[in-house]
Formats: sequence, structure tokens, C-alpha cells
Amino acid sequence: MPDALLAVSSMSWSGLSDITGVLLVAMFIIAGAFFGYALRGLVGRWKAEAIEKRMRIREEEAEAEVKAKLKEADIAARAAVVKAREEFETSTKKRRDELEALEARLTDREGKLDAKSAMLDGREESVKAAAAAAEAKDALATGKLRDAEAGLERLAGLSRDEARRQVMSDAEAELREDIAALTHRILENARDDAERKAGAVVADAIQRCSVSHASEFMTTTVPLQGEGVKGRIIGRDGRNIRTLEAATGVTVLVDDIPDAVVLSSFDPVRREIARRALNHLVSDGRIHPSSIEDAVKCAAEEVENAAADAGAEAAAEARVPGLPSATVRMMGRLRFRTSFSQNVLRHSVEVALLMGRMAEELSLDSAKARRIGFLHDVGKAFDSDKKGSHAALGAEFLKANGEDPETVLAVAAHHPEAKIDGGVYGVLCAAADAISSARPGARQETVDIYVERLKKLEEIVNSHTGVLKSYAVQAGRDLRVIVDPGAVSDADAQLLARDICREISSAMQFPGQIRVTVVREMRITEYAR
Repeated sequence: MPDALLAVSSMSWSGLSDITGVLLVAMFIIAGAFFGYALRGLVGRWKAEAIEKRMRIREEEAEAEVKAKLKEADIAARAAVVKAREEFETSTKKRRDELEALEARLTDREGKLDAKSAMLDGREESVKAAAAAAEAKDALATGKLRDAEAGLERLAGLSRDEARRQVMSDAEAELREDIAALTHRILENARDDAERKAGAVVADAIQRCSVSHASEFMTTTVPLQGEGVKGRIIGRDGRNIRTLEAATGVTVLVDDIPDAVVLSSFDPVRREIARRALNHLVSDGRIHPSSIEDAVKCAAEEVENAAADAGAEAAAEARVPGLPSATVRMMGRLRFRTSFSQNVLRHSVEVALLMGRMAEELSLDSAKARRIGFLHDVGKAFDSDKKGSHAALGAEFLKANGEDPETVLAVAAHHPEAKIDGGVYGVLCAAADAISSARPGARQETVDIYVERLKKLEEIVNSHTGVLKSYAVQAGRDLRVIVDPGAVSDADAQLLARDICREISSAMQFPGQIRVTVVREMRITEYAR
């Protein structure tokens, strides 16, 4: 029994100690959690205070920086105000000084005008007195003249009207020579002055802006490596040469020159395409109709690209930037065009440089002048299927490609037959075009055209009365006319030269100008025996 109680008692104490341990552990856990929570709160509060402190510091720094910036801005604004005030005061003082000087000059001029007015008043009185005296003398002279006229009528046996007509006739005959001499002297002085001034401008422009020219003809020679190549070019029954002529539009001559083929056409673009195509075919060795067509297409593309490159180079040389690509390509086609053997693209470059130089001398827009001069012959790049003059075609093309109206008008009016007022740039363009075309060596003429022009000049001169002989020298640019001194007087010689010039200008077309010199020489020969 006691053992049983002891066992129960021991079991009770053991259970009680376990509960107590659990309670202690729970209390420790709760205490630890509470302590941890409290510690976490303290740490968080400390961090928050630290962050708040840093924010206050940054806020104070920002406020200090803002204050500093405001202070600097205020100082700069005050300095600017002071500087502006000083500049305003300086300009105001300068303007005040100018106004005072102007006022002084006006005062001085007003005094001079008053003095001149007083002097003119005195002269007016003198003139009135002189006029009164002249009227009195005139009345006296009129009376004497009437008496003299009555006496002359009695002595001469002529009426007053008949005498007047006779005097007028004699005076006209006497004054005609004086009028011709005076006209000649005035014209010579004006011509010398104009030629001197114009010559200085033109000579300077030509010396500074002249370019080289290349002469081209109506045929192109393509060298070959042996006569055997000609047979392949001709082909069986001539099919190859017929295909080449049909594709290019040129005439192929194979028998004129040994080891060479001659391409003949009035269109230099087609000749160039045919030349390139033939060179491709000869170098490739395969010559048949299909390869000829391919070679012609390839050559046409090459010519178009070469034209674009040539147009760009010419525009750069003429100092004409900003042209549209279509305009540059069209200008490049002028590389293959000639006018009286003068290359049109090189002519356009020269006209552009001449116009720019003359515009500078006249205080005009030289860039616009160069642009007009460079584009003035763009109408010559069109094929023959386009109808109209090259000036009208060029103006239409430039207008469609966005050129300004002043440029379009000057290009349309650069030939006199257009009868369009192109303004000062149109006149400059016509002058530069004539200078470039008419200068020695710029163009060539065939012998037939040259002889025909000289004959026409001499026929015009010889049709006038009193002309003994006429000579056209210096390629028809200088015309010497020898007249009969008994039939043509000095006054008539002056009028004859002007009549010949007018008739030549109306009946012929020629580059530049023709000088007409009338020679009247009196030779008297006597023999002493």
C-alpha cells in the first residue's frame, strides 16, 4: 500500500514538473517575442529618425543651393541691366551727336540757301531789265529787217516766199555736210566710249572665264584589228550590219577606210551609242542580231550615265549648284551636240562664266546670271521630234522642272527673234551667247557657207549707187567699200555706210558684228609739159 502511494506521488510530481517547464518555455518565448518586437520598433524608429535627419539635411542644402542660384541670377540680371543701360546711353549719345551735327549742317545750308535766294532775286531784276532792253532792240531790228526785206525784194526781183525757199534750199545744202559730220562725230564718240567700257568688261570676262572647245563632225571612225572583223560586222547576207543600222539609226560604212569602220549620222548621240555598241561587239567577238540588240541597249545606258556625269561636271565647273537631276541629265546630253562645230555643253559653261563675270561688274546677282547662262541652250538637247525653237523648248522644260520665272523668261528671250522682254538677265544672256559664239576660233564654217556669205555681202554693197568696188575681209567681219568721189560726197558717204549696215542687218544672219568702212578718195593727176 505505501509503495503504491509512493508511486502515485512520484508520478504527480513528475507531471507537475513537465507542465512547469512547458509554462516556463512558453513564458520565455512570449518574453522573447515581446522583447524582439520592442527591439524592432526601436530599430525602426532609429532608422526613421536617421532618414528624417538626412532629408532635413538635404532640404537645407537644396534651400541653400536655391538661394545661391537666386543670388547669382539676381547679380547677373543686375549686371545685364547695367550693361544694357550703358549701351543705351552710349547709342543715345551717339545719336544725339549725329542729330546735332545734322542740325548744324542744315542750319548752315539754310543760310547758304538764303544767300542764294537773295542773289537770285538780284539777278531776276537784272534779267528783267535786260529783257526790256532786248525787246526794244528787237522792235528796232524788226523795223530795219522789214525795210531791208523790201529793198531786197526790189533788187532781187523775188518775193519773200521765193527768197525764203531759195535760202532754205541753200542752207540745207550747206548744212547737210555739217549735220553728217556732226552725226559722224557724235556716233564715233559714243561708239568709242561704249566700245571702251564694254571692251573692258568683255575682255576681262573672256580672259578670266574662257574654256576650251572641241570640234566634232558628222562621222565617227571606229578602228578595227584587221579586215576580217569587217566580215563579221557585215554578217551573212548583211544581216548584222542591217540590224546595227536599224537599232542605232546610223549609217555604217565599211569600205571607206582600211582597218576601220565609219559611222555616219547627223545625231551625235546615236553615233556615240553606235560607237560604244560596236566596240563592245568587237571586243566580245560574238556578233549576231541578238547580241547587237543587247550591245545597243547597254551602250544607250552607258551614254545616258555618261551624259549625267558630264552634266554634273559642267555644272560644277560653271559654279551652278542645286540643279534637279533631270536638268543635269538633260544638260549632259549637250556634250554630244555641236553648233557650227562648237560643243554646246562647253559653250554653255563659257556663257555661264561670262554672264557671271558681267553681272558682277553690273552689281547684279552673279549666281542667278551663271544659272541662266548655263541653262540657256538646254532646248538643244531635245530630239527632232520636238517642235519649236530651242529657246522656247528650253524655257518650257525649265518651267516644268521648277525653275523660277525670271530664269525661264531670260532663257526664252535670249534670241532676238523671240521678241520677248527677258529683262536685264535676258540682255546679258544674249550678249554672253554672242560673245561665246562669235569670238575667233569658237566656230567653224564650211567653205560653201563662207563663200556664200561673202558673195551676199558684196551683192548688198554693190547694189548701191556710187560704189566702185567692195571687199569683204577678216572672214566677212570687215567690209571695205570704195565709192566714186564725184558721185558720193562726204556727207553721202556717212549716210551710205548707215544704209548698208541697216540692209545687212535686215537681210542676213551672222554672229557678232560686221564693220562697214566707206572709203572716198579724190585723186587729181596733171601732167606738166
